[in-house]
Amino acid sequence: MLLLISPDGVEEALACAKAAEHLDIVDVKKPDEGSLGANFPWVIREIRGAVPADKPVSATVGDVPFKPGTVAQAALGAAVSGATYIKVGLYGCTTPDQAVEVMRGVVRAVKDHRPDAFVVASGYADAHRIGCVNPLALPDIARRSGSDAAMLDTAIKDGTRLFDHVSPTACAEFVRLAHEADLLAALAGSVKVEDLATLTRVGTDIVGVRGAVCEGGDRNTGRIQPRLIAAFRAEMDRHAREHAATVAAR
Repeated sequence: MLLLISPDGVEEALACAKAAEHLDIVDVKKPDEGSLGANFPWVIREIRGAVPADKPVSATVGDVPFKPGTVAQAALGAAVSGATYIKVGLYGCTTPDQAVEVMRGVVRAVKDHRPDAFVVASGYADAHRIGCVNPLALPDIARRSGSDAAMLDTAIKDGTRLFDHVSPTACAEFVRLAHEADLLAALAGSVKVEDLATLTRVGTDIVGVRGAVCEGGDRNTGRIQPRLIAAFRAEMDRHAREHAATVAAR
């Protein structure tokens, strides 16, 4: 399971760089613009320069409307600015066909520029609260659009978490559907250490966190701390070992 950490700017990216051995992907977002709020192109460039070259940089394009051309341009901007993982929050798409149309535009725009870029179709565990596509539709949307991964996050950051809206059983189905489509499955949404056993058991490929590695567990007012990244990774590794031992003993 890969660990994706989301700093909100260069200062926090430098904190991530100090803990680079414990994380896999540095994700650029702007939390005050939403769950998958897009940051500025120059911030992506600065963060790309601040973290080790062997650590891929991810960038969110935003909680986007159903405006395929607008979103495609935004995604290309993130890729040009140095991101190799491009995440699109399908906030304004109310049907799978709308979501596929948006993501097809993103895939073409990004991969025409950089064929090895990694495109992530992101939806929301609390989709019922904002009226967007059903979470379990995301793997098929990603497959049909040529994306590389399907991701679930939470849209409304009000203290509720991934498993408050989507059960572990539904998350396992999400991962299964993604893997059947040869996609990676990413899960986020105020993930805590106590969620790691379940995330490991269901086969999650990428876990995204912010609040869990911020001082005080607060994604908005707390700052990312290298020691908290290291501690979170240690727990990830412990659960991976325990799960592997359980599987081997069957």
